[in-house]
Amino acid sequence: MSGEHPPEPSTASLPVPPPCPVTVIVVHPKERRSKCTVAPLRGDPRFQFVKHPRRPERLDGYVRLAMSGPELSAADAGAGLLVLDGTWRWAGAMEANVAEVPTRTLPPLVTAYPRISKVFEDPDGGLATIEAVYAALRILGRDTTGLLDHYAFAAGFLRQNAEKLP
Repeated sequence: MSGEHPPEPSTASLPVPPPCPVTVIVVHPKERRSKCTVAPLRGDPRFQFVKHPRRPERLDGYVRLAMSGPELSAADAGAGLLVLDGTWRWAGAMEANVAEVPTRTLPPLVTAYPRISKVFEDPDGGLATIEAVYAALRILGRDTTGLLDHYAFAAGFLRQNAEKLP
């Protein structure tokens, strides 16, 4: 019996996790492509992009990132994620279009995106869309591979929030 190894466990009996719902990103039509931090995610099968005011027909089972609401947690892992991408000035109109989707907020995080607005003040805790998507997917336990690859401020964001993200 020496030298014999126990049989390998069968992977056929292991539970297969359900596929994650696609993350829906609703982009305001006036959002400048040059400033759109999530534009590099177009074509990634984990994401569906929709131009506001359009929206997917079915959003049941989704939660929407917002500045208020219960904090997003691992308990939301089975939910789809809806993210609005536009300036804070347009946020109200965009939110009204998806008001029935339950909101979740992120824990207090620090943006690395250099925001300068002479017209509209950004709220405390406001993040670049790519930062919010990355943080939300980490909290939900989803794959974040490559999400920050094209984000110029990724290192700063990760460094500033290292102890706050799972």
